[in-house]
Amino acid sequence: MLAHGGTPDEQVAMVTIVAGLWIGWAGVSRIRNKGFPRLPLGGAWSLAVVGAVVVVAGLTLPRQFLRPNSTPTATPSGVRLSSTATLAIDRPAAGQTVAGPQVEVVMSLDGGRIVDSASTTLTPDTGHIHLSLDGKLVSMTYGLVQLVDVQGLSPGEHTLEAEFVAADHAPFDPRVVARITFTIGGGA
Repeated sequence: MLAHGGTPDEQVAMVTIVAGLWIGWAGVSRIRNKGFPRLPLGGAWSLAVVGAVVVVAGLTLPRQFLRPNSTPTATPSGVRLSSTATLAIDRPAAGQTVAGPQVEVVMSLDGGRIVDSASTTLTPDTGHIHLSLDGKLVSMTYGLVQLVDVQGLSPGEHTLEAEFVAADHAPFDPRVVARITFTIGGGA
């Protein structure tokens, strides 16, 4: 969520959790005589309990309560959208040997458009890119050029995968994926 701003539901949950932590911190600080000396002790216990309840609510509040009519991972029929977009990784080239500490990944997207916000309103031609290195997500990007840190990776072959996903971060069906294998030279 921090990398991409999150959906409105994620943002509400995060603000709720932070508010609960702050409220609870104020109460616990007074209980331990570490701060807020004018706050009555009974009020401090109340703040601690309210803070805990708010944190739990932020962690468990279902999306349907925040947005009763949203279905973030499926269309109304329950089937994922398909996209006619195609995605390619232009650089590095398949089999290319690269030296670190970073690799510039350049992609091309035909039939699709990058949008810079998450949404549950889905269209088959809008979304963004999830970029993975050796099966680990390294970026959720709203562009087609990305610098990827390869410092610390062992020399040898590595797999780079890019996926064009819908605006709700879930994949299209079938998935729109580009994958290449490249080599890190001994100096990375």
